[in-house]
Amino acid sequence: MKGILLSTEVQDWQPADYRFGVAENAAAIAQEKVLSDRRSEGGGVAYLLKFTPPQGKLIRLVATALSDEHVFILEGGYCDKRGKPRRFPGDYGLNPSNHTHSAFIGQKTVALVIYAGEPDAVHECAVIEPESAP
Repeated sequence: MKGILLSTEVQDWQPADYRFGVAENAAAIAQEKVLSDRRSEGGGVAYLLKFTPPQGKLIRLVATALSDEHVFILEGGYCDKRGKPRRFPGDYGLNPSNHTHSAFIGQKTVALVIYAGEPDAVHECAVIEPESAP
């Protein structure tokens, strides 16, 4: 197998609607840059994923890992249902195969996501209002 070397700076963001859907007014809420895809050779796939929620709203994701999923946050981060930041640039997470997991995203977020095989099965990707504090 040949090695892969590319510049992510010159690579264009592509809509990821086929996996995550679209937000209000058909605006893309998820974009991707495919860094490598070796699934046809029995390997995995690596992406840069960018989520951009509409102003004042959250993206709620629910998915099941179809293979081990490694997530490294580069920019932005995850939050709770109220929009309070919970995960930050430099944070890492592993969702093992068959693990159902969720995330709330309240700001533009970019993550390096590496799957050992197939990417997640996305059950829900919705734009929601943040919950009010009790």
